[in-house]
Amino acid sequence: MTKIISALATVGSNTLLSRILGFVRDFVIAHVFGANAATDAFFVAFKIPNLMRRLFTEGAFALALVPLLHEYRTQRGLSALRVLIADISGWLGALLLVLTAVGIFAAPLLITLVAPGFIATAAQHELATALLQLTFPYVLFIALTAVAGSILNTYERFGIPAFTPVVLNLSLIACALWLAPHCAQPIMALAWGVLLAGVVQLALQLPFLRQLKLLPRPRLRRQTDGVQRMLRLLGPTMMGVSAAQLSLLLDTVLASLLISGSISWLYYAHRLLEFPLGIFAATLGTVILPRLTQRHAAADPVAFAHTLDWALRWIVLIGTPATVGLLTLAVPILATLFYGGEFDADDVMLTSGSVMAYALGLLSLMATRILAAGYYARQDARTPARMALWTVLLGFGCNLILMVPAGHVGLALGATLAATLNAGWLLHGLITSGILRLRAGWLALLLRCGLAAVSMGAVLIIGSGANADWFARSGGERLWQLLGWISAGGVVYVGSLLALGVRPQHLRLATTCAAGS
Repeated sequence: MTKIISALATVGSNTLLSRILGFVRDFVIAHVFGANAATDAFFVAFKIPNLMRRLFTEGAFALALVPLLHEYRTQRGLSALRVLIADISGWLGALLLVLTAVGIFAAPLLITLVAPGFIATAAQHELATALLQLTFPYVLFIALTAVAGSILNTYERFGIPAFTPVVLNLSLIACALWLAPHCAQPIMALAWGVLLAGVVQLALQLPFLRQLKLLPRPRLRRQTDGVQRMLRLLGPTMMGVSAAQLSLLLDTVLASLLISGSISWLYYAHRLLEFPLGIFAATLGTVILPRLTQRHAAADPVAFAHTLDWALRWIVLIGTPATVGLLTLAVPILATLFYGGEFDADDVMLTSGSVMAYALGLLSLMATRILAAGYYARQDARTPARMALWTVLLGFGCNLILMVPAGHVGLALGATLAATLNAGWLLHGLITSGILRLRAGWLALLLRCGLAAVSMGAVLIIGSGANADWFARSGGERLWQLLGWISAGGVVYVGSLLALGVRPQHLRLATTCAAGS
């Protein structure tokens, strides 16, 4: 338990730093560039490499590689592990070089596919194409970074992989502030920032791999058993963890057909959602994956199920107030973070609708991180991939229907429905197969969290005041008011849980069965 808490603290603190800098990054972008055709072009161009980043660094590579690397480490030894890493890095590097070259060459077509609405404006299509050609090599660097991070996570060295995303935020902030004024098209500075970040992120991992004596020279030889197994796992794994990201990509495709600014409003809304997702859900998923892998390798299904159950309880405890907070404080948060400069009050209000629509699916998205780990720790990649495929198809259908009456907010609702379906199917599959056995006390825990969240929501709705008041305040006043109400909401939520009988000892991994009882 102590090791898990220490790992959570390490990953969580680095992720918190990354998310804070992410908001600083978005604040800078919003104030320097606003929400317009140029920012729409950048967000579309960055959508493709950023999708790859999310799949690689926050999902597919870790889920596919950690169980395989752990098997080689414990059953075959260091020499065999070094050979596996050399083969994987060689083949993967070659494939990524080809993919990068194709992506740069096919950039005009990719922009047309991702944002068909840009066809009507040649200048915007050309700008997005140039941005994509400059940012696409990021895919090569971030994928290799993800491999390095998976190796470090296998050895439970979580700190450096968790710190790596900070580099992207720092690079974009620096380029937006200091490079943009020197560019003929200022928005191009952000593309240079993405490319620079990829190089630095990979370089940051290498010294730590060298310390573990796990930095062999990449090589291209006939595919070995390890490489073939990795490729067999990687494809379905990428599909399985990509349901939410593919839904966001489809949002971009359809949003490009709506009024100018729609893509940016959805982008900023989802950035708020990523705060609880990244700080807690992704952190918890990263930390428990090696432990689930160990439990499965030790043929201990009871400990495996207890670990999943414990993680899901924490998802409910943290995800419930986060959902209520986003629903009740959407405008205050957006006004505090982004209002000013080129990002006006209309942008805040239009973005707030997306925030609330996305927030309804927050618990599902958080739970998916844990539920997916339950499959991949057992090297079952096909089941979640199949579920994800149906999720994306049904979500796209919902998007087409909802965007007609609700515009960009309808697209956010469609993504929420898709996330809820995905989480529900993953949970059902684990329970019906006997992999996850929910311990006693779940109903009591859900009721207590619900009542505490309602109390918190009532305080925030009454106390935060009218939306117009937030626009009238200065930036400093908005910040202190927001921090005050977030703190008040947290106190009310925790106090309500304690009053309803929830105690810290109920949430320890060793006594999971008692949680909420």
